[in-house]
Amino acid sequence: MRSCCRAGPVEQMFGPETARRSLESYRRKGLGRLSQRMVDAAAAGGLDGARVLDLGGGIGAVQAELLERGADTGEIVELVSSYEHPALELARGKGLEARVSFRVADILETPEAVLPADVVIMNRVVCCSPDGIELTAAAARLARRTLVLSYPRDVVWSRAGVRALNAGLWLVRRSFRVFVHPSARLLAAAEDEGLRVLERGNDALWEFAALARQSSLAPEPDKALVRSDGPS
Repeated sequence: MRSCCRAGPVEQMFGPETARRSLESYRRKGLGRLSQRMVDAAAAGGLDGARVLDLGGGIGAVQAELLERGADTGEIVELVSSYEHPALELARGKGLEARVSFRVADILETPEAVLPADVVIMNRVVCCSPDGIELTAAAARLARRTLVLSYPRDVVWSRAGVRALNAGLWLVRRSFRVFVHPSARLLAAAEDEGLRVLERGNDALWEFAALARQSSLAPEPDKALVRSDGPS
């Protein structure tokens, strides 16, 4: 089951051709630098036997690399079905088809439809919805151990670019919009669900954060050891 209100605009932008281009791009170039850092952060606590949940994962490239690093199984959950065939094709090409599943579901509409996972990934997803804060909280609730997410940086140039992009979408009568949610609110939503930020990083346009469930952490570390390479 899915929410037509949320899925409809996404289908306008992320159809089969977009999914196919994503697969071809990954095969040519691999992950981008920030996505690779997300993989590293997710793997930092160990992956042996882990279940990975890739929310809005598209072709599942981040999840696939975590499986190659030792995670046991992975599930891609998308609002739309257009990524299913390319995602399963990618998994087959890596010999991971028996360990990967794909599901169309809306975790805000039917949260009970998706099982928790040790590692939850949400890469460039919250910017696609006005409900980004709620999505982050829902993802945090599903994370037994680790949540790694990325989002547009909450800075002047990102907001200006998003305004221009949304103006263009309005001109061509697309209902899809892009959102820059305040990073402090995104992280607070996850922390309210029992997670704590361990690492943050960014490039010019995007930021990522890795958070861990407090019950899975060692005694409180020195705050000077918490890694960050850029402002929020």
